Amino acid sequence: MAIRNILHDDDPLLLKKSRPVTEFNERLHTLLDDMRETLLQANGVGLAAPQVGVLRRVVLVVDTNRKDENGEELPPEEAMIELINPEIVAASGEQVGPEGCLSIPGVYGIVKRPDLVKVRAFDRYGKPFEAWGTGLTARAFCHEIDHLNGVLFTSLAEKILTPEELEEMYGGGDEEEEEEA
Repeated sequence: MAIRNILHDDDPLLLKKSRPVTEFNERLHTLLDDMRETLLQANGVGLAAPQVGVLRRVVLVVDTNRKDENGEELPPEEAMIELINPEIVAASGEQVGPEGCLSIPGVYGIVKRPDLVKVRAFDRYGKPFEAWGTGLTARAFCHEIDHLNGVLFTSLAEKILTPEELEEMYGGGDEEEEEEA
């Protein structure tokens, strides 16, 4: 496994549409493993293959709603969902809030997203499955699938937050900031 470089918003590759995965092989598994390490190292909640320079429909999302048998939040490495060729098949509700991106470090914007999202995808072996997400997980599903279509959150933001507005929202830095997807 290797940590890959995350492309930044000035890279034109981020604005291109990704191609579907057609072969569920060792090459895909290596990409997924590398993306996992990269996402954990970057401390984000989601990562799409285009962000590491691969135009394939591959996404990782940390399910922030997953709990262990004691009701405790799972660590990111245990709550990660691999989504191959994901598509949103249902969405409801609404959330409006700050959103960031590992490819646009330090920039946050107010983005409207559904509060509940159902995604249909394949696992690393080509087996179909469905996953539900609420809150931050729903936001991350939408954000990462947007990356697969060449869409950055900044083009959807109602407003890009100034550093002062961001500091005001999070109380001067002692509180944990909204994680970057």
